[in-house]
Amino acid sequence: MSDYQVLTTTTTVTDDRTWLASLDGVHEAQTIPIDTSKLTAGTHYTAGTQNQPRHIIKSGIPLGRITASGLYAPFNSAASDGTQILAGFLVAETAFTPGSPKTAGALLWRGEVQTSKLPVSFAPPAATNTTAFIHYR
Repeated sequence: MSDYQVLTTTTTVTDDRTWLASLDGVHEAQTIPIDTSKLTAGTHYTAGTQNQPRHIIKSGIPLGRITASGLYAPFNSAASDGTQILAGFLVAETAFTPGSPKTAGALLWRGEVQTSKLPVSFAPPAATNTTAFIHYR
């Protein structure tokens, strides 16, 4: 006779949100689809491990919307696919399964950001290159 036991695991992620200058806009974050194929390991996300196999996208990544697909990807001021227009910042660390083409995230489209504490190098775009209402410190 076999002895079967239920095993339950829980994953807890602690966000580094030091880049947020205030909580303004956090509660109005918009749910968005993120194109995971546009993310770079080590820059935009922390790769999973054997014990925690899901990748974790870093909180504070600036995002733009790809015009053709409607998905969001890292902001790139030199691009011409729509990501050259800043839509906002990823509010919370977001887990995704390796090989998954997209995942859901939360977009901070208004609020205050400390650019020196973002997880990537970032220079605020000109007002014509953003749809976000962000104040920078």
